[in-house]
Amino acid sequence: MADTLTSERRSWNMSRIRGRNTGPEMRLRSLLHRAGFRFRLHAKQLPGRPDVVLPRYRTAIFVHGCFWHRHPGCRNATTPSTRREFWQEKFDGNVSRDARNRAALEAAGWTVLTVWECELKADAEGIVRRLADELRGDG
Repeated sequence: MADTLTSERRSWNMSRIRGRNTGPEMRLRSLLHRAGFRFRLHAKQLPGRPDVVLPRYRTAIFVHGCFWHRHPGCRNATTPSTRREFWQEKFDGNVSRDARNRAALEAAGWTVLTVWECELKADAEGIVRRLADELRGDG
């Protein structure tokens, strides 16, 4: 299927995608705060600058978009039909960088959790309950 947008409009749309303070990230932060957790954001001293850092629990949380970070088995992890090689290289780089950052954090003694965009959309309250159970040692 051909792109319905002009290349200038597509470029503008893509330039609006940000790596910080995304909708899913803001939603998770709000829910965590309401659940009583206090955290730091985008800790520069940690590998990968996790989206949410809970120093008390020595836990780093990444909020990943299904498209950009290739959520396995997710219908949102599609590959654009044009310039497939470019996109595949970009996605492979994202996934390998995520794995390197996760390994470096775990090697430093941190617990690393990943929250996927689609999971947060489907059951945000359930995700926060699961995180709370893991953090407090109930799960």
